[in-house]
Amino acid sequence: MLSNREWRVLALLVASGFINYIDRSNLSLGATNIQREFHLDSQQLGLLLGAFFWTYALSQFLGFAGWLVDRFHVSWILAGGFFLWSGAMGATGLTRSFVMLFATRLVLGLGESVAYPCYSRILVTHFPENHRGLTNAWIDAGTKSGPALGTLVGALAMARFGWRGLFVGLGFGSLMWLIPWLLWMPRGTAYSTPVDQSQVPSVFRIFRHRSAIFSALGLFCSNYFWYFLVTWLPHYLETERHFSKSKMGVFASLAYLSVAVSSVASGWLSDRWISRGGTPTRVRKTFTGLGLTLSTIILPVALVRDEGVAMGLLMLACLCYGMFASNVWAVTQTLAGPHAAGKWTAVQNGVGNFSGVVGPAVTGWLVQRTGLYSLSFAVAAAVALTGAAVFVFGIGPLKPIQWEQEVSV
Repeated sequence: MLSNREWRVLALLVASGFINYIDRSNLSLGATNIQREFHLDSQQLGLLLGAFFWTYALSQFLGFAGWLVDRFHVSWILAGGFFLWSGAMGATGLTRSFVMLFATRLVLGLGESVAYPCYSRILVTHFPENHRGLTNAWIDAGTKSGPALGTLVGALAMARFGWRGLFVGLGFGSLMWLIPWLLWMPRGTAYSTPVDQSQVPSVFRIFRHRSAIFSALGLFCSNYFWYFLVTWLPHYLETERHFSKSKMGVFASLAYLSVAVSSVASGWLSDRWISRGGTPTRVRKTFTGLGLTLSTIILPVALVRDEGVAMGLLMLACLCYGMFASNVWAVTQTLAGPHAAGKWTAVQNGVGNFSGVVGPAVTGWLVQRTGLYSLSFAVAAAVALTGAAVFVFGIGPLKPIQWEQEVSV
């Protein structure tokens, strides 16, 4: 049972993930408006939608985010990153050129790059294996609820105040999160003491393990599917399904919310299974592999003409994806342990989020060339199925690696 203080910290982490994903996903909500204002074609829009991921992925892949989390007070690092990404979100609404718009997205990615390494270091230190499914699922639910509520409320607000008003209000308004965080943020030695670098494996040592390589590749595949939904689903619903802005907001929101609800339920179920004797290997691989495999139900969404059937299949695919999302970081945290959690998470998330650069650009290119979304849905389904195979067959047994026996500095 978690203490009141632990629940309070977890609630703030969930809230930060919620705001994190509102900020990174709202550009897709205003995509059609921005496309018209800046006179962009679909391929250019795809590049803009992927701009965030350049700095977000590179900062983690090159080790900068992990280095910050391992060497400095993790609570202050999260606070600094939050301030940077929220300020960039607000500044986006003040831009007057494509170059400035692109630049604010790069700054947003830099600020958000520390979030998941911070989450992993905090969770792996203070939550046992049989609680990590649910705690990770709550944070994941926050990240998935961000696009859900942001899309629903944002679509309505955008219709009244325009896309600029939405960005300025959400960006600068969300800075209020810093007040409770600075009051209640973790201050114990486990959070504030720099990780003993003599016990931290190098990136090269981490990636000598096959599980590290395949966890990164698997995250790339799974993120491709998720970022396809985050960046292009609103545009698809408006342009190909001809939904109004408010109707698009409702259905896109329901899709993202489906992932969040499924993630929490699956996290709870996976922890219960482990508490009753299931091995982490069997439990985590079942949820990740089955979730991604069933997510391919999204394939016929672009092919079915009946609106009700298409939206039903979309929600079902998102529910299945939530099964995967609840357990992916529990896999990493079990393997890495406290000493390597920050660095492993950062590099894995860096590799995985290059899909945010590739996916939107590939989708934009396909839509520009074909004028349809059907091939884009097929690619997303195929990549998700590849990810399922990677998690089930590529990653080895889920047991903590004994770094003290093999670390070389």
